[in-house]
Amino acid sequence: MTLNELRYIVAVARERHFGRAAEACHVSQPTLSVAVRKLEEELGVSLFERRKGDISITPIGEQIVSQAQRVLEEVAGLHQIALQGRDQLAGPLRLGAIYTIGPYLLPHLIPQLAETAPQMPLVVEENYTAVLCEKLKQGDLDIIVISLAFDEPGIRTLPLYEEPFTLLIPSSHPFNQQEEVSIEQLSRENVLLLGAGHCFRDQVLEVCPDCLGKSADGRPRQALESSSLETIRYMVASGLGVTVLPCTATGAERFSERLVQIRRFAGTPPSRTVALAWRKSFPRPEAVNAVREAILSAPLSCTRSVDTVRFREMS
Repeated sequence: MTLNELRYIVAVARERHFGRAAEACHVSQPTLSVAVRKLEEELGVSLFERRKGDISITPIGEQIVSQAQRVLEEVAGLHQIALQGRDQLAGPLRLGAIYTIGPYLLPHLIPQLAETAPQMPLVVEENYTAVLCEKLKQGDLDIIVISLAFDEPGIRTLPLYEEPFTLLIPSSHPFNQQEEVSIEQLSRENVLLLGAGHCFRDQVLEVCPDCLGKSADGRPRQALESSSLETIRYMVASGLGVTVLPCTATGAERFSERLVQIRRFAGTPPSRTVALAWRKSFPRPEAVNAVREAILSAPLSCTRSVDTVRFREMS
């Protein structure tokens, strides 16, 4: 059994395809296939079910791949200690963020980390929560920035800040005559939403389940969705409807007030909790703390820091 063989089975489990796994490992497909078969023979079990055009992992294969991932992480930790002299802030950090957080947090986070941890460049990826979670568990990402609730085995989470939701409306909308808007009023509007797969869409519908249904006159509400908050902002500016945004994404400076207006929700506004998540086995807790400190020092004036136990007690 070799480390390369472990890397190969982890790649096959991730890609569900021998060709793509070989490409990811920078080897030929025959080389990878022979190595995987050799490991299966050594272990005496089949790790993968091979069908034409399809690869699936066996139940025992899932357990072995999971253990292989942990072994590779431990080896990476040894290399890091040897090569970086125990400096956890030296070397790239692979950071993931969900689509509704990354564009609004990263412009503050990256310059801050460049100042406080100049030897730790960020390799950044934006994606859906489910995809980031899988990449985190597989070791393809080190830390992810997500919205709670989030509970995965082997993953530690640390809440950072509460972010209220706000309402973005066209400047010609009657809501401009009000300082605040209730959820009941919102439910009668044509609310523009993110597409399926975005956790923020689910959070909005949890607050306003009637926002995806019929209009006040009983007719089906116009179904307009988008894959990004920025596109939805333009749709609001063009008068197609209203939308709910996390406050950091409101972007009052992006359009003049003659196109859009921002309104608060009546009473206690709906909100989300933004958090960091990382593997419990991740060998660089100081890097996690550096990201945490950089995020908490970001000028996100509309958010409120969450009171948590001290980081050293969680690492």
